[in-house]
This record gives sequence, C-alpha cells and structure tokens, in this order.
Amino acid sequence: MLRRSKFFLLSLVFFNYPVSIISQDWKPVNSPLSTKWGESLKPGNVLPQYPRPQLIRKEWKNLNGIWKYVIRPKHLGLPEYFPGNILVPFPIESSLSGVGKTVGKENILWYKTTFQLPDNWKNKRIILHFGAIDWESNLYVNKKFVGTHQGGYDSFSFDITEYLIGSAEQEIILSVWDPTNDGYQPRGKQVNKPGGIWYTSVTGIWQTVWIEPVNRTYIKNVKLIPDIDDKKLWVNFDYNSIQNDDEVEITAYDSSKEISKERYYYSDLITIEIEKPKLWSPSNPFLYDLKVRLLRKGKLLDEIKSYFAMRKISVEKDSKGVPRLMLNNKFLFQFGTLDQGWWPDGLYTAPSDEALYYDIEKLKEYGFNLIRKHVKVEPARYYYHCDRLGMLVWQDMPSGDLYASAGDNNEIKRTAQSEYQFEKELKNIIDQLYNFQSIIVWVPFNEGWGQFNTIRICNWVKHYDPYRLVDGPSGWNDFYGAGDIQDKHDYPGPSIPESKNDNRALALGEFGGLGLPVENHTWKNKDNWGYRSFNNTDELRNFFLSLIEKIPDLILKGLSAAIYTQTTDVEIEVYGLITYDRKVDKMGAQTVNKAIANLYEVVK
Repeated sequence: MLRRSKFFLLSLVFFNYPVSIISQDWKPVNSPLSTKWGESLKPGNVLPQYPRPQLIRKEWKNLNGIWKYVIRPKHLGLPEYFPGNILVPFPIESSLSGVGKTVGKENILWYKTTFQLPDNWKNKRIILHFGAIDWESNLYVNKKFVGTHQGGYDSFSFDITEYLIGSAEQEIILSVWDPTNDGYQPRGKQVNKPGGIWYTSVTGIWQTVWIEPVNRTYIKNVKLIPDIDDKKLWVNFDYNSIQNDDEVEITAYDSSKEISKERYYYSDLITIEIEKPKLWSPSNPFLYDLKVRLLRKGKLLDEIKSYFAMRKISVEKDSKGVPRLMLNNKFLFQFGTLDQGWWPDGLYTAPSDEALYYDIEKLKEYGFNLIRKHVKVEPARYYYHCDRLGMLVWQDMPSGDLYASAGDNNEIKRTAQSEYQFEKELKNIIDQLYNFQSIIVWVPFNEGWGQFNTIRICNWVKHYDPYRLVDGPSGWNDFYGAGDIQDKHDYPGPSIPESKNDNRALALGEFGGLGLPVENHTWKNKDNWGYRSFNNTDELRNFFLSLIEKIPDLILKGLSAAIYTQTTDVEIEVYGLITYDRKVDKMGAQTVNKAIANLYEVVK
C-alpha cells in the first residue's frame, strides 16, 4: 500500500487556513475542452493543499482565489482601478482564470488583492510566497515597492513584515510582464502563435500564492542528501538570523517509530545514521518522515516537518562492460513517457491536486516507471506525488532564446544577459527541487533548443549536484560527449544510439508519437496530427505493442532507458496515451501493462 507522510497529512487536515473570499462573478471562459476537475472547481477552494511538502510549518494562509486585475500599456505606472476579476493561480490566457485573454509584450498585467492576518500572528515575521509567476514581476504591499523577480518556473518569497500596516486589511499589488517567444528567457513550449508542437502562451501567476508567520530566527531551507552506501542522511541548512549557541535537533521516523535523533549546536551540515535503510524504488517507494527543531537556550524558535528517501542513481558497467543506469547499485531498465504537463482548462496549472496525481497514477497503471518532465517545471506537490507513488523523473530545464537546427555542429550564441538568466533560473530550479528523490536526471538542453556552452553547463550541473545524473543535449546535437547519458530521438522508432564508447549510458530520449484523434475530445476539429496516424484504438494499440516488442533486443544491446511520446494529447498534438481532457484512455492501461512489465525482466 502506498503511504502518505503522517506529518504531511496533519498539515492538510489541521493547519490549512484558506483565504476567506466571496465568490464574485466568476465562471470559466469558453474552451474547446475541459477536465472533470475543472468542471467541478469552486473559486473559494482553489488548490487548498499545503504547497511546500518538503518544509512544512503548522500555520499558513492560502491566498488563492479571486483577485482583481487590469491590463495596461507597459509605459503606464501603478493603476488606480482594477475592473476585472481573475481566479488565481490560473494564467490569464486559461479558461479557468475566468478571463481567457492574451497580454502581449507591449502590456503589463496588474493584479490586486487584500488579506487579513490572524490575531495570533502578531510579533511574527510574515513571508509572502509565490509558487511561480511567468515572467517578470514587481511586488507592492500597501502601495510600497517590495521587490522584483525574473523567472517563470522558480518559486520565490519576500519578507513583507516592514510593509504591513496597523489596519486589519493589507493590500497586495503585483505587476507582471512576459514577452513569451519575443524574449530570451526560458519559456518552454509557449509561443504567441500556437501551432504544431508549440502551445498557448502563459502569463502571470500560475502556482499557489500564500503567506506564513515565522520568528526572526528560522530555518529558510534544508537540503537532504541520502547516502545508501554509508547508511547516512546528510542535512544541509540555510538559516535566517542564526546565533552561535543555537541548537538544531533532527529526528527521523519510520512511520511513527523514531529511528535516529541528533542534536548539535548550530551547523550548516549535519549527518544522521540510517541503519538498515529501506531503499526507495518504483516497486517500493518508501519514505521516511523527518522533524527538525531549532532551539535557543531550550526555547523553540522553529519547527519543520519533512520526509526523505534513501536512494542512489549512478552509471556503472555491467558484467559485460556495458555502461548502465543503476538504481541503488542495480540495473533497472527505465521506461516512461514524455510529459508536457499542460491542461486544456488551466494550461500550465492543473485544476486540482487530484488532477496532478491522476496523470502520475495513470502512468503507473500502464506500467511505466519513469516520467521525462518536458521543458516545464511542476509545482512541488507534483514531485511529492512522484516520490510517494514511486515514479522516476528526468527533469528538463525549460528552453528559451534561439534554436539550433538538427545536425548543426554549432551552439547558439546568446547574449550575456540571456546566458545569465538561463543559468540563474537553472540553479534556482535545481535548488527548489533538490529534495525530491524521484528526480534522478537533470536535462539542461533538448534538441538544440537554446543550447550553448554545452560542456560548461553540463559540467556545472554535475558539479553542483553530484548525486544525480546529467543528460546533456537530449537528442540531436550531441557532439560534445557531455553528461552521463548518450541520448537519441527517433520517431516512431525504437532504436538505440550508436555508442561512442565514452562510458555514458545509452537512452532513447523520445520515440513513438502515435496519433489518434478521438471525436469530441480534440482541441480542434481538424489539423490535429501525430508522427504516425491511426484510425481506431485497435490499430493504435497493436502498433504500440509492436514497438514494445522491439525493445528487449535493444536492452540486451545496451539500452538503459526509453521514453515514449507522450502522456496526453496537447492542443493539436493527438499522440497521447490519454486525451487532452483526460477523459479517454486511448489504449487501455491494462491491455498493455503486461507487455511493459516484461521489459523490466529482460536484464536482471
């Protein structure tokens, strides 16, 4: 049975204080498709779950809900009037925002909301958190400028204590500017004119907004590093206003049983022993619970609850001298899907936590053990679900700037500003996702999209996170021998890369793309496409199974991983296993599950 973290359930049941709002004239705008979760969405209860499952505190307040908005030309300043309503955190272009408008690089999207602080938060520092905003945002609290953030995928926060006023009602105003594909910034598959493999633009707030109270001295972050060989967990801390005689106490639990406890004077790095560790894997996604307390002369300053997994990912040679992807020092063939993470009614934003969970659970039903999250970063709760369901993740960096053509032995030339922005966002994304042990591979570049300084970037990622693998350029422009994985793309495939004998594991980073439009479940009535098209589910399933039948021979030749395109249809792409609205499973998970399961038995 899959086990939820005990501490995390407590945070959901007892400590979520949803923002109190009145449902004002909100309804989804017309959309070609909708999901069942979007159809049942209530504006007063939008994504109410605790948004940061790796660092949980008791008290918090959710600011999701109906905000005011206005779109104004870029040269105009702070607006006085906000005539429209928008449902946060859905991007303004989406149906569920209740707006369904594009903004454009010549305009600014302005948001406004108000909130009240609970009485028991007096004398606390108040931290305002944004899960993600695309792309450049400026924050004002009670008409005073607080700060700026650039980045469409990384979470960020501001201490707004000094900007609060004595009255019960506090005001937030936020401006957002997003040039989409007219800019150099990481943007993934967003374009101003969607078509083919490129999708509708996403502007503004698209993940949960929330506040929490802390003391002046508190734990800003923890970095959890499992070591299964030495049976230890390394814990790296980032504190605010720490003093030399402060103490930190760490306790690890197996369910409710305490298995390890350490207490030190404040330190940036602490280890705890994990005897007889239960190793995390797709077949046994075991999670330990963790509690951290920060004390000063016996007085509790801060307490957080988290969880961790004991697992290891590496590339090692097998008995025949073939480099293989190893999980916990054993070869496990990795078979998964390319996953875009788009929704017909919410675009970048899933309409509910249950919807996020559904996609992962459905892939488990199919028998997949891997997801390649393609040029998009998900909310933290997505990776939490991957952790507890036992789903491996290859995480792409969202692409941006210019594109190199297939086969070009060249990298693109970025400006210094473009390089800086890419590298800053890449670091921030790695930092915020670091503790999710389901993530085993970082993918800095896909098919030459924004690819530059390949060797330097891949080497930096490997140095910054030596406990995961790097798939340098996924597909196409692999002229540099960078990373841990040699990766090719082949449609429909499957095939194996011609080994360069450079000690990298071999992977088929994309294949398949088998298309089937399902009537009444397509984004458009015509112009839908797949790399190869079929007329009915039987044709589709039979051809899919014929591809699967070819993979065992490739595994024997040295293939370590294969990634089928893709989980769901997206806009006019109809080569998903599931329709874009998640209402039709095209092949039937149970009808192909056995064939997929057999792949894991080829090499033991």
